[in-house]
Amino acid sequence: MENNYVAFDLETTGLRPKYDKILEIGAVKVEGGEVTGTYETFIDSGVEIPERITELTGITQEMVQGSPGTKEAVEGFLEFSGDFVLLGHNVLFDYSFMKRNVVNLGGTYERKGLDTLAISRLCLPQLPGKSLDKMAAHYGIPQEQHHRALDDALTAARLYERLVEEFGEKRPDLFEASPLVFKVKKEGPITNSQKVYLRDLLKYHRIESNVKIEMLTKSEASRMIDGIISRHGKMMR
Repeated sequence: MENNYVAFDLETTGLRPKYDKILEIGAVKVEGGEVTGTYETFIDSGVEIPERITELTGITQEMVQGSPGTKEAVEGFLEFSGDFVLLGHNVLFDYSFMKRNVVNLGGTYERKGLDTLAISRLCLPQLPGKSLDKMAAHYGIPQEQHHRALDDALTAARLYERLVEEFGEKRPDLFEASPLVFKVKKEGPITNSQKVYLRDLLKYHRIESNVKIEMLTKSEASRMIDGIISRHGKMMR
């Protein structure tokens, strides 16, 4: 049974780690059942935040402006979390985003994890919902800023402790960390020719964009170029 772990949560621009970006990282380090540290940062990932994400999280473009870039923020999280077991509510979702970013930065990222969503489903099948807010309500765990990374990470840690308290002796196997499995290939950065073409395309169609072109990957740049052409057409020489 794990008593030492890092509970973490990410807020992202969408649900697909290959296409979407991390907006916020929140993490809580727990040692011997006690919180010993926290890590929290916005990320200025160079993309526009969809309106639906702002409505869900309250995170606006202005809030992330001037924040660390992806490299600095992810490296800060790696230093904070070390080799600790990772814990989260649907932990593989957050891990998949983190691993893709670590790999794209040239690193490797293999960790063990604990999933409070999976434990909740197995221990409390009678509950109508197992989302983090519903589990927090079930156990009376206060939430100040739901859908904000640090608060959700802390809620997941508190939920884990309550699950251990209630079901640890009955089902100790559920509280043993297991390897997190997510396969990912490194993506190359945007090429110089893509940068030039994309800037010319935006200028030609008079499109205003908050996207930081130099921060895109090669595949992201290709998708952006294809999207502009499909909506506005090619440049006429």
